[in-house]
Amino acid sequence: MQSALNKQIAEELGSAYLYQAMSADFAAKNRLGMAAWMQAQAGEEMEHARKIYQYILDRGGRIELMALAAPQQSWESPLAVFKASYKHEQHISACIHDLVKLARELDDTATEVFLAWFVTEQVEEEASVDEVVQKLNQLGDAPHALYMLDKELGARQA
Repeated sequence: MQSALNKQIAEELGSAYLYQAMSADFAAKNRLGMAAWMQAQAGEEMEHARKIYQYILDRGGRIELMALAAPQQSWESPLAVFKASYKHEQHISACIHDLVKLARELDDTATEVFLAWFVTEQVEEEASVDEVVQKLNQLGDAPHALYMLDKELGARQA
């Protein structure tokens, strides 16, 4: 279980790294609200990694930090970014579900209970990103509408 949790720390840190890259791409394209939204998302992913990190320590385990792959650096449109984010959140959800299955197989009730928070969080994560994808699908390439959405997304509180 410890090894799988350490791998999940890498997944969460990789998520933060990806969202930082998305934020940087938005900032370079003067989509500062979307950049801020992704910065907040990166912060959440760092917090997820910290929760797992602390849980391992609380259980008397050992932290094994792993190398992170470089994320993609640029996307063709805001819709492409948020679609990639949604797909990534689905991947993270699958990883969390695999951890829950492993905890059950190992009869590790404490870890299963700990992971319940992440299961709920991933439902929220996917819904949050999907909402933006749906808005972007409705807006198309209308510059004024994208400007307004950028402003709306910039108001997200971390």
